[in-house]
Amino acid sequence: MKMDAAVLWNWNDDWSVEEVELDGPKEGEVLVRYVASGLCHSDEHARTGSMPTATPMVGGHEGAGIVEEVGPGVHDLKPGDHVVCAFIPVCGKCHWCATGQSNLCDNGALMLQGTMLDGSFRRRARGQDVAALGLLGTFAEYGTVPQQSLVKVDKDIPLNRACLVGCGVTTGWGSAVNSAKVQPGDTVIVIGCGGIGSGALQGARIAGAANIIAVDLVPEKEHAVKVLGATHFCTTFEEATALAAELTRGVMADSAILTVGAVSGDMIAPTLGMVRKGGIGVVTGSAPFTSTSADISLAELMLYQKSLVGSLYGARNPRADIVSLLNLYRNGQLLLDDIVTAEYQLSQIGQGYDDMMAGKNLRGVINFDN
Repeated sequence: MKMDAAVLWNWNDDWSVEEVELDGPKEGEVLVRYVASGLCHSDEHARTGSMPTATPMVGGHEGAGIVEEVGPGVHDLKPGDHVVCAFIPVCGKCHWCATGQSNLCDNGALMLQGTMLDGSFRRRARGQDVAALGLLGTFAEYGTVPQQSLVKVDKDIPLNRACLVGCGVTTGWGSAVNSAKVQPGDTVIVIGCGGIGSGALQGARIAGAANIIAVDLVPEKEHAVKVLGATHFCTTFEEATALAAELTRGVMADSAILTVGAVSGDMIAPTLGMVRKGGIGVVTGSAPFTSTSADISLAELMLYQKSLVGSLYGARNPRADIVSLLNLYRNGQLLLDDIVTAEYQLSQIGQGYDDMMAGKNLRGVINFDN
């Protein structure tokens, strides 16, 4: 079949919305009609090459849609089912899946390669094979994807909100709940208030944190993040550090979660400087793959028994967490409507990313049903 999709032909090119040919599903695969896709910063990292993906590539990895067709061997999904995409296809068999860490599934190695599980392609444009970010390529009207990449969800959840738990919200929420291990009464600092930061703020709120300090360079975000659960707002590391000291009588924050769009090595020391003895610093935002150094006081790490941890996709099981989070949305605890600042058509993807980089959006969403 033929469809419109946003293709990245070379790093640092603009997204090119054009006609792409898509093959139907083979063994263990599913054809999905995408209804919505979030505009995540990771696709901007892919576009610039700081996250070295294959090219040409259909972008997008935060999607939701409706099953159109299933291939042989697919028994858990049928046409008409509503699904959220998981950017790491969970095999359920590798060491990581078997030990409850399916966010680290070995299939994650294919995310940037962009082929199907068998190493082949399902998309073509201009006479060439085209990869799909995360095996999904949600910047398109349709996608042929592995069944392992799809989580069935209830049909009463609007798909232009459900898509957000495909990546950003789940990643941020898990960074607070699973990686930072937020407890009732904690003081938590969330640095960077975009799609992932908005999830971290809500994870901290739902976990019962008493003080939630949001840090962002854009002062206009203050009202929005306080709706999500922030109790305080700062625009600099220094301001947040001083506030944490004031709120805790010098003890400092229990955890600090770094969710900025582009992490740099000089952010690590001030992040750890915000947390108490025995506290946790969490790095969730992505850094360029060429970045191999960070400023950190090793003496402080040891003498104050602090922890610095990375967090991928919420640090647990996205297949379970996606369903749990949508239940929290249904009962009003998880706020998804408030995260979506603007919705776009596929042809407006460039504008959507311009708005994101300018700090105008918590999360922009492409709505294919517009």
